[in-house]
Amino acid sequence: MNIGEFRNDRAADRFRAAYGRALEELWPGPRTALDVPTAFGVTRVYRTGPRGGAPLVLLPGAGGNALMWHRYVEALGRHRQVIAVDTIGEAGASVQTAPVRDGRDGAAWLDELLADLEVTAAHVVGCSYGGWLALAHQIHHPGRAATLTLVDPAGFADPGPRFYAWLIAGGLAGAAPRALRPRLARLVANRTIEDEGLMRLARASVGFRRALPAPPVLSDDALRAVRVPSLFLLGARSALHDSRQVADRLGGLVPSATVEIVPGAGHALTTDRPDLVAERIPATAAR
Repeated sequence: MNIGEFRNDRAADRFRAAYGRALEELWPGPRTALDVPTAFGVTRVYRTGPRGGAPLVLLPGAGGNALMWHRYVEALGRHRQVIAVDTIGEAGASVQTAPVRDGRDGAAWLDELLADLEVTAAHVVGCSYGGWLALAHQIHHPGRAATLTLVDPAGFADPGPRFYAWLIAGGLAGAAPRALRPRLARLVANRTIEDEGLMRLARASVGFRRALPAPPVLSDDALRAVRVPSLFLLGARSALHDSRQVADRLGGLVPSATVEIVPGAGHALTTDRPDLVAERIPATAAR
């Protein structure tokens, strides 16, 4: 089966130890860990904040897990329930048992997860790959998401040389001496490399074989199906797509969408501008 897994037991043990340390060091305050069975495997989620009402459901980007939101959960959880997800098929505490072949499968997984958690109205927040999953879910299973906050989502361009160069530059910058990383982070428009906790976890995940589908470019008809209030936060320096072209396309196809291009920010908006993203998430949910 084409599923995400570790190369060997040693790689798995190394990652699990690093994940456990990162969880204790990075996650602020109390949390409830839940392992939710789905047709695609067991999905780990962390729940925090007051119960009741429509929760914020946080989906990470490719290669990430729930801990990428560690700077956000305390503030977001003060007034609303927060559910942070280890996406199935990514390096985390979820265990994939069946392949996710396309966006329809990804949407089915997310819908089943929310149903098992008894979430009937969710404010879904997705970063990059997680943004594409959130869009796929809204397209194929409308009705369970109340709003969408999409942080430089995938699905609007095929990743090209510029994007892969950005990934490589970020990896090299992350291996540089710590004193140099702030300057390099500004240079490559990726402040994730300044988050030592996440960088340690990323280094521990190199033994994981990811087997999730690449997001195809969403069709006009697919985007017209997005009818809930949606905020698209786009980095002006995004290496994934031309943010102005994405904004123009959304303006013609998704009347319910608000588009904001963030000056100076790149694809790693959640770490480039955490203050702005943390402010926009509850504002969108309030719509």
